[in-house]
Amino acid sequence: MLPYVYQVTKYDPADRDQHGHYIGAEPATSDHGPIEAAYLQAIAAFAEETGVDQLAIREPQLGGFAHFGLEPPVDGYGLADLFPAGLTGFHDGALVPVAASLELVRAMLRDNGAWCRLETEGAFTVHVGWDQYLYIGSNLPCEAALARTRALGLFPERLDASPYDFAPDDPLRIQRPADADFWARLHWAVSAYRATFLEETYAANASRWHRLTRDNIEAVRSRLAPRAQLAVWPDLLTDVAAAVAALPDEGLMEVIWEDEDGQITSTVVDETQFEAVTARLASACAAGVIPMYADERQPLFTAVLPDGDGLLRARWQTEPTPSDRDWAFLKTLRRGQVVTGTVTSIASFGVTFVDIGGFTALINIPELSWRPIDHPSDVVSVGQQITAEVLDVDMVRERVPLSLRAVQEDPWPQVAQRIGQVATGPVTKIVPFGVFVRIEDREDGFEGLVHTSELDESTGGVVEVGDALTVKIIDVDLARRRITLSQTQARTPRHQGDRHS
Repeated sequence: MLPYVYQVTKYDPADRDQHGHYIGAEPATSDHGPIEAAYLQAIAAFAEETGVDQLAIREPQLGGFAHFGLEPPVDGYGLADLFPAGLTGFHDGALVPVAASLELVRAMLRDNGAWCRLETEGAFTVHVGWDQYLYIGSNLPCEAALARTRALGLFPERLDASPYDFAPDDPLRIQRPADADFWARLHWAVSAYRATFLEETYAANASRWHRLTRDNIEAVRSRLAPRAQLAVWPDLLTDVAAAVAALPDEGLMEVIWEDEDGQITSTVVDETQFEAVTARLASACAAGVIPMYADERQPLFTAVLPDGDGLLRARWQTEPTPSDRDWAFLKTLRRGQVVTGTVTSIASFGVTFVDIGGFTALINIPELSWRPIDHPSDVVSVGQQITAEVLDVDMVRERVPLSLRAVQEDPWPQVAQRIGQVATGPVTKIVPFGVFVRIEDREDGFEGLVHTSELDESTGGVVEVGDALTVKIIDVDLARRRITLSQTQARTPRHQGDRHS
């Protein structure tokens, strides 16, 4: 916030009632003449005394489907020839010289349909309010500029702050920067869906649409306006009739269509214009309908372009999608982190899903227990609260695998200490190269392999599941989690005294 802020108007403070409302004869519109010129000369005087020669455009807006100014908007919003690249040059962060800034103020004073804040960070601001109210902020008192403003017939008044200073609607809003994770996710989405649509919003109510394929993502990326807000949508429907059928009985909708030449067009319409836009779609090869209301718009995910140094300075007020909320939560996770969650479901294919802070993570069967299990329900149940370790954070696919066993003591080193011991247990499985025997007296006890070469000849080669065998633990491979057993070595007299533990 700058220390010196002035409200500059053409309204004499003497012409106000007891409530502070202006009751004089000055109109609330621009005269397009000497008074308008006086406003611009006052801004120039403040800029010169502050030492500012250019200003940055902040939070630009273009007239959209509604206009609330006292004067009708004009073609080009009064921005003609101000930006060599066209209207996309009217973007957040664009630097313009003072002369161009004055033309922007002129367009705002005339309600031409464009609005923005003009700021030099920490030094100077110009805000145009309703009804010809102007707010100028400086880091200097600017006594000469104040005298010049009064001489021009205007009335400057000192304020604590401009009522048009930026203030976020939601201080806790989520903003996903279009960083490496975003572009990797976008590449993955395009590969998965074969094509998607990217909405590039460079000023409020001003967007461009881009059809993305695996071959053109980087080319489209290079043409995006700085600090643009990005929204990724599913591909348009090639069944245009189905897209038209999605139009509601009433409401404000954005209709996007693609012609045979690949040209993409969008327009905002309400129920009074549905019939006309439907006629325009007759020659389209693909189309889509998107609600304009924030709580009904559901892109796949969104992002805001950071500056070249990677910092996010754009102030877009975005309604986060579920994907954005997930992404923000994933940013707080790290490998090895211990989290607490609730088991929400167990899939038929064995994966356990766990809610951790509103995000659904997963546990594969091997990570549920160090011990062998047949089904996750042997270890967990729906509704159970568990503590687990984060194995990975996949920002692209937005997946978080967990491990329940990682927070439990690993029993395998204790098993390794039993090498040389003899145990008796049931045969659990028969394979062509031997049999598996459980060496612990518990249902989830560890099993080891008795190779056919280590089976005692006294069995006659006939062993069935459930038969009790006495075996010797001859090796425990901790890296591969394998136990090697021998029946023949268990029958040596030296080990006759050892028994199942």
